[in-house]
Amino acid sequence: MAAMHTRHATPDKDAIALLPPFERLGPDRIQLVCSGAVALQAQARLVQSRAWGFDTESKPTFKVGEVSDGPHILQLATAECAWVFQLHDPECRAVAAALLAHPGIVKAGFGLGDDRKRIIHKLGMDPADMLELNTVFRERGYRKDMGVKGAVAVLFKQRFIKSKKAATSNWANERLTEAQLIYAANDAYAAFRVWEALNASPASMNH
Repeated sequence: MAAMHTRHATPDKDAIALLPPFERLGPDRIQLVCSGAVALQAQARLVQSRAWGFDTESKPTFKVGEVSDGPHILQLATAECAWVFQLHDPECRAVAAALLAHPGIVKAGFGLGDDRKRIIHKLGMDPADMLELNTVFRERGYRKDMGVKGAVAVLFKQRFIKSKKAATSNWANERLTEAQLIYAANDAYAAFRVWEALNASPASMNH
């Protein structure tokens, strides 16, 4: 077993490109949450889990000085399913805020500082029990911020595929495309899988 102070390199893009693809959630395991009734059903399922993969998406801003009023969607995922909450609906927003405030359930994700600021601004609350997965990797000897792609490569020896087109799409649209749902849901799902794998191997990951 490697010593705790061992420094590990983060895999580069070329190395990741050679790996087999990470198996993503398909549309049958993604639930769009766009009404209060669906939000309450999602809440009943989600509170049974110890942790959620967590992410948000905001409509991109293109003009200088333009401030995003995001997040426009919130994604929460377990091993079985991902829920994509549309935050323009006030009932969805209220349930999303209640879920993020729920103590004792880990909300695990990457690059959460920005998400947190936007959530405080949009939902008027500070999420409880957020876990920045990059911090866990740094504690285990990885120098750079890992990000979801690096984490999936290190833990699963797989390549996490992200669509640039979906990433920069309009997340404020009332009707999200299937490509948007798959992109958003799998960011949260991959974060959950990474959290799960880190908990299964609390020692060095450089086996």
